[in-house]
Amino acid sequence: MQKLLRQILTSKVYEAAIETPLEEAKGLSAKLGNRILLKREDLQPIFSFKLRGAYNKIAHLTEQEKKQGVITASAGNHAQGVAFSARKLGLSALIVMPATTPQIKIDAVYALGGEIVLHGDNYSEAAERCQQLTAETGRIYIHPFDDELVIAGQGTVADELLRQSAGQLDAVFVPVGGGGLIAGMAGYLKALCPEIKVIGVEPLDSDALYRSLQQNKRIVLDSVGIFADGVAVRQIGQRTFDLCRKYVDDIIRVSTDELCGAIKSIHQETRCIVEPAGALAVAGLKRYVQDQGLRDKTLVAINSGANMNFERLRYVAERTQTGEENESLFAVTITEAPGALRHFCADILKETGITEFSYRLADREQAQIFVGVSFGGEKRRAAFSKTLTEQGYCNIDLTDNELAKTHLRYMIGGRSPQATQEVLYRFWFPERTGALARFLADMGTNWNISLFHYRTIGGEYGRVLIGLEIPPGDEVKLSNFLDNLGYHFIEATNDPAYRLFL
Repeated sequence: MQKLLRQILTSKVYEAAIETPLEEAKGLSAKLGNRILLKREDLQPIFSFKLRGAYNKIAHLTEQEKKQGVITASAGNHAQGVAFSARKLGLSALIVMPATTPQIKIDAVYALGGEIVLHGDNYSEAAERCQQLTAETGRIYIHPFDDELVIAGQGTVADELLRQSAGQLDAVFVPVGGGGLIAGMAGYLKALCPEIKVIGVEPLDSDALYRSLQQNKRIVLDSVGIFADGVAVRQIGQRTFDLCRKYVDDIIRVSTDELCGAIKSIHQETRCIVEPAGALAVAGLKRYVQDQGLRDKTLVAINSGANMNFERLRYVAERTQTGEENESLFAVTITEAPGALRHFCADILKETGITEFSYRLADREQAQIFVGVSFGGEKRRAAFSKTLTEQGYCNIDLTDNELAKTHLRYMIGGRSPQATQEVLYRFWFPERTGALARFLADMGTNWNISLFHYRTIGGEYGRVLIGLEIPPGDEVKLSNFLDNLGYHFIEATNDPAYRLFL
């Protein structure tokens, strides 16, 4: 602990980074009944806290190491931190980035003077190539989080917090990816003000620290979510995990919709748009206040970054409605008879604001309605579902159904009586030229595609929904094809939304 404190207090961060403001979010404070403060790391020169750790590490290299140049693998903020630091110190920087990296991030690294190698479809593949190039070139590898000088650099955020607040804080919410930020902050805060709670926040689909703490050992996630790409890490670092086990009080996990709601909340307070990972802390803070019923506390959220792809804003705006519990989605079955639809709208929805309404004839006996209503929250959703049931309408709450929210609400058509042997899969395709062509080429002419829907959300991956007609006896062949393909996927054949509408 003493070594970490010394490294934080003697860091070289401020040769490159700035001391960011701690601002009160007055609207959010009033809404949540607590004093909410935002630590504005999105205002750093590269719009992310990552500059702190990267610069501190590189600035401490020996003169000989500096002559060798630096190298790292990253798809985003760490890459910019290394490139910025290397330029300031007059060093050569080589960044290995996935070929799927959005052009805005590639351009940012180029603008900072970094040399780029594009390799692979994801961070893991880029990291493997980075290790090969490190051995070949003799450059010094700058780890994005599991390095004591990187951890110390990130820990300077906690030092600023205590000075700016005079230590008058009840809890600090910190986004978690590889753990560098929370490890440095937690170690510093617990050494000086152990009464302050340190709470990590992870996405539900990228919760490596949460699961590792549960099992008391570092685990490797089979896959990670792609929306909050800044924290999409399959395994927490060893150094960071050791510190988190000792000093982190709790971990909160949040959904993609809650992240979108948090992005909106931050925009309303600051008029700035943070990236999904940058909104994690606010999303976790809101969830924690709701779950714990906190009142009159002083809570801090770390706005960790604002490198948002503009194309994602459409997706964020759409999902904000459910994330802020302003919209719920339902599938409702009605009788296929004259006046049935009019009766449903007039008598059941007359007091309810409608956000979306899609109707499709299922057969001559019944029809399916996909309806969005302007309220949220588990209690109100349950009450609405109960009312529908009491009125004789079979219904399913689809508010948390990813297939429905990502694909179904944007599709037209309905059931196909011909697709009797159809299986359904959801794929995450890399956003790169030829990804779909590769899929079709690998599949060959083995099976017929009976349904297809593609949607991009402005990130590294596009969402694809595919129906395949699989004849009896081809199950093993299909399984082998999917295993060898290399794209992340899940089967959705038994998803209730698919069964009702498609």
